[in-house]
Amino acid sequence: MTQASTAPQVVDWSAAGQIAGRLAAPGPQAPRDELDSLVSGLRAAAGDAVGHVLETTRMVPHDGNVTLSPVVVVDRATWARANTQSMAAMTDGIGAVVAEVSKGATSPGAQLAGAAEIGAVLALLSGRVLGQFDPYSGPGRLLLVAPNVLQAEQALRVPVRDFRLWVCLHEQTHALQFAAAPWLAGHLSGRTQDLIAGMARTSAELAKVRFDKKVVAIGRNVLATLRGEGGTLMDGMLTHEQKDELADITAVMALLEGHADVMMDAVGPRVVPSVRRIRARFERRRDGEGRNTFDTVVQKLLGMEAKLAQYRDGAVFVRTVERAVGRDGLNAVWAAPENLPTAREIADARAWVRRVHG
Repeated sequence: MTQASTAPQVVDWSAAGQIAGRLAAPGPQAPRDELDSLVSGLRAAAGDAVGHVLETTRMVPHDGNVTLSPVVVVDRATWARANTQSMAAMTDGIGAVVAEVSKGATSPGAQLAGAAEIGAVLALLSGRVLGQFDPYSGPGRLLLVAPNVLQAEQALRVPVRDFRLWVCLHEQTHALQFAAAPWLAGHLSGRTQDLIAGMARTSAELAKVRFDKKVVAIGRNVLATLRGEGGTLMDGMLTHEQKDELADITAVMALLEGHADVMMDAVGPRVVPSVRRIRARFERRRDGEGRNTFDTVVQKLLGMEAKLAQYRDGAVFVRTVERAVGRDGLNAVWAAPENLPTAREIADARAWVRRVHG
């Protein structure tokens, strides 16, 4: 768990967690024995996934710990609260910058306004996330959202064991990314903090609005930045240099998601016999099959379309690099921060190959 910071805050993160937890819908209901089987099945799948991920990716944890990270099976409310803790850790120090720019600490009312908005968005997101590796809670932990896994496997009508293992292959690949590149969590949080601090100092848009509105705008953009999203609101608050910085942060997120997507399928039908059927149905679900108008609007509001583009752009990058230099050549991306792809290179993988491999 992250420790509460004594530095000035832009958002009341404790309140954000409480709001997110209260607003998160509980999800599908099931008999107690079915829920117990779901939880134990997810834990077992998470454990089984580790060896397959290590073998398939050919990556090695920096500290040699092949268990990778603790696994926690959670409900939606717990996932939402956990994400406010991660966001607080990633943005620690931003409050001091805002206080400097505004000649005073953020008022409790303004902190609560930011908390209400972020809490509400996380509550909505809590119904859409199957799992998440959280590198900002101590040594890191893998969160698996049980009601969402149950809902997805029922909707997709796929073999339960296969689907749970498939989900865990993706999330354990994320755990391995951070274990193989121990600098990665700090690199991402540092770049995010620098970007948000720069926004607080330079945004002409923020300078025109009342302080309480300013804090809500910053809180909203904290969330958008952490999710690697752009959009009209963000564009209006960023300088040219900051847009480039956001694009490069988004490129790293695309790499992480695309790499995990490719590796979860690369394990293959020997381990997940129905992997091709799962992928086909899952992609149709991502594309909106069966989604009603309300869900479509919510997807747009949450920036989920931008998130899905990250998976696909990153997967194309990974496959293109592998065709050029193989999987071991791809793994050079985890060697150092300077080896991460830029926004231009995510769209032109051969440019990354030329820069890193010559």
